[in-house]
Amino acid sequence: MFCHYAARAGRQMVSSAKQVVMLTRACTLASSPTPFSSHPTNVRLVPEPNRSFVTMTTNNDDPHEVDAMFQRKHSLRSKLRKDLKNMDPIRRSEEDNAIQSIVLEAPWFKASKSLCAYVSCAALREVDTSRIVSQVLSKPTEEQKKLYVPRVEDRNSNMRMLRISSVDDLVINSMNILEPSLVDCDGKQREDVMEASNPVDLFILPGLAFDRSGRRLGRGGGYYDLFLNKYQELAKQCKWKQPLLVALSYSLQIVDEGAIAVTSNDVPVDALVSPAGFIPMSPAALDRG
Repeated sequence: MFCHYAARAGRQMVSSAKQVVMLTRACTLASSPTPFSSHPTNVRLVPEPNRSFVTMTTNNDDPHEVDAMFQRKHSLRSKLRKDLKNMDPIRRSEEDNAIQSIVLEAPWFKASKSLCAYVSCAALREVDTSRIVSQVLSKPTEEQKKLYVPRVEDRNSNMRMLRISSVDDLVINSMNILEPSLVDCDGKQREDVMEASNPVDLFILPGLAFDRSGRRLGRGGGYYDLFLNKYQELAKQCKWKQPLLVALSYSLQIVDEGAIAVTSNDVPVDALVSPAGFIPMSPAALDRG
């Protein structure tokens, strides 16, 4: 089922300007983007001298504990959705640009040969990834990183990551979110990352809230946690190096330690990128940062 060679389809690249326009056409907010101006362009490593690495060892046998945990998650999600809705558009644009600049200049991004990344949707108030995606896709085919992006399969938390080589490979789904079509222009099935012959180096992840120990709070669907658990198991079986899990976060999405309730199914991230810089949270991130 995995660790075998899949066919490649060569695609003609479109210009970077066209890519950014197409990536931001769907799911746009009413506010217009403001050029980045107030954040430094140099990449900074944010030190965490007293960091404790999170382990997911929560006991889920007690139903009362489970109910309390899910209520905490629900309350925090409600708060963060409200905070993101009320975020100043100028500040949002500045933070989007600062975060993407940090990613694009990071050694772990430049060194990656293959990555999974989300295609941002402004209606969901996710950190913008249009510059990151368009830069990957703007390279000539022979120099291009392999890029896999998510496609939701059903309402049971099942998601696939399919390879694209152009923004033309993206279609708008029923929820007005860009995702890859199942087949390319030649009618061939797109390469599924779970069936790729080589591992991915990097995952760029969204979320609603994060703390400085690696805990991540998603939107409640469980899609990313389920997929990451499957991919980490695949990497283990294939004896591949585990990918670096990096989440993108606005400043207001970083919460106090202990605010995010976790279960054994929740996958911690290795690092955050916020407007302040790269925040490593695991030994893997410290090694690559």
